[in-house]
Amino acid sequence: MNSAFKFCPQCATPLESIALLEDGGEKERLRCVACGYTHWNNPTPVLAAVVEYQGKVLLAQNAAWPGKMFALITGFMEAGETPQGGIAREIQEETSLTASALTLIGVYDFQRMNQVIIAYHAVCHGEVKLSPELVDYRLYALQDVKCWPAGTGYALADWLRTRGHEPEFVEWSKRG
Repeated sequence: MNSAFKFCPQCATPLESIALLEDGGEKERLRCVACGYTHWNNPTPVLAAVVEYQGKVLLAQNAAWPGKMFALITGFMEAGETPQGGIAREIQEETSLTASALTLIGVYDFQRMNQVIIAYHAVCHGEVKLSPELVDYRLYALQDVKCWPAGTGYALADWLRTRGHEPEFVEWSKRG
């Protein structure tokens, strides 16, 4: 069981891996033997956007990433907001662009990060001004954009297919 949780957030007792019988059968969960707290380790919803800007796809480079990787605009949903509201907020915070149209592309599994990605196509307007979280961006013609073999890359590929383009996938090491 892969989890960052080591101690109970309620009483600070070390968590133990315990097999629990649930509706779907037996599952390994982290549990506090002192107070009974269970860490469910459910996937986190993440929002992503294929940003269409000036007729092209905007991909951005995160300041924390090594190399020259460019990807979709992503972020976490805040309590009390809808997925559509959350991705519009993320686009605005990270690029200063305003989304005038949002369409759901799909929902994608990203088990490596224990996330579920909710991906949208966003038609955006305004002037790009990157937040400190991003260091660069590039605009790609639909026929030139390359997809990557992971959650948001599959969302981009599905969107490209709706526009009549068969996506080309590249290896992570060849992106940029």
